Amino acid sequence: MRPRASAQGGTTRVGLFGNLGSGNLGNDGSLESVISYLRRLDSDVELGFFCMGPDEVAARYGASAVWMQWYEPHAGNATGLAAVGLKVLGKLLDPLRTLAWVRHFDVVIVPGMGVLEATVPIRPWAFPYCLFWLVLTARLTGTRVALVSVGSDRVRARATRWFIVQSARLAHYRSFRDEFSRNAMREMGVDVTADRVYPDLAFSLPNPPHSGSTGMVGVGVMAYRGTNDDRAESDQLHRHYIATMTGFVHWLLDQGREVRFYTTDQEDQPILDALVADVRAHRTDDSAIAVEPMSTLPELMRRMAQVDTVVGSRYHNVLGALKLSKPTIAVGYATKHDVLMRDMGLGDYSEPARSVDLDRLITKFQALEQNRDALVATMNRHNAERLRLLDEQFAELSDMIAAEPSPSHNATLAPGD
Repeated sequence: MRPRASAQGGTTRVGLFGNLGSGNLGNDGSLESVISYLRRLDSDVELGFFCMGPDEVAARYGASAVWMQWYEPHAGNATGLAAVGLKVLGKLLDPLRTLAWVRHFDVVIVPGMGVLEATVPIRPWAFPYCLFWLVLTARLTGTRVALVSVGSDRVRARATRWFIVQSARLAHYRSFRDEFSRNAMREMGVDVTADRVYPDLAFSLPNPPHSGSTGMVGVGVMAYRGTNDDRAESDQLHRHYIATMTGFVHWLLDQGREVRFYTTDQEDQPILDALVADVRAHRTDDSAIAVEPMSTLPELMRRMAQVDTVVGSRYHNVLGALKLSKPTIAVGYATKHDVLMRDMGLGDYSEPARSVDLDRLITKFQALEQNRDALVATMNRHNAERLRLLDEQFAELSDMIAAEPSPSHNATLAPGD
């Protein structure tokens, strides 16, 4: 095992790993929370990134950053057999690249995100493969890996599940963003006895100033196509979701409401563009709608502070609204939405994206606004408790970073999952 870098000149080298800097505002919000925490530490901390948007995070944080997958910057316009060959080459090179990167750090933090789930379409050889090699090479080099406030769900696809389970087993530190995530990992065979449940990291971000009542409604849409198990009917699910959300926006406008649109992932922009185009095609006056461009989760929350209520689909779109104590409906694509809404006291205001119904959505929206005062008071109470718990987790994480390396529980590969 190599010497700890912190013993050399007092510098602790901390790596950040994940789908970061690639346009997902929720993931980057979790990262921002951890960066803010690290900058509050007394010790000198050197940062580095292994991620899907290295140029973005390098520019934002002034630290070195490396592509998580070799294929991404080398693919160019390759198609057919050339593209397949480059992908295969990348998968052979990525373990060696990961080893070369991870050995430079004392600790690697995976900041939140749904890294142990497959609630959106994902291939086992994409992120699950990369995460597995991160934790395995960390074991080989003495680097500690912390999965901090991560999300999990029970994964049915065998290869994807194997990578996820082994990654969890090999990590030195795990905490989950809700009890559902911890239970899902337990059901997949991981001993989570020593693991704690802490809120999503984004709850520690500062709140922007609140505006007074404006009557405006925030609407967040996404490129919804079902889960990893819904590939055969993804187009049908997509069309139904878009039609319902478009119908809901038209209903809001018919009620004289102003609508502000949000997205929290770059892949959702074409969906939003099509929805806005539909509204403008059917109305002579489109002054009641506005698209709110943004590049960070704090910026999203600044825009959300100007509306009275929010209807959203992306997890961190919903989370941002709840953090601001905005009465919210989650048109969610996974159980994590239901869990988040229930834990924040709004369990009656979830609607499944898979079978979202326009009449039901309108009814829930009307009830949401009628119960505004009681819901806001409930969310304020839950938000205060979540801040307290995240302060507790950051103290726990500081102890883990400062400690000498030691074996973790269940740090072995298991063949039968």
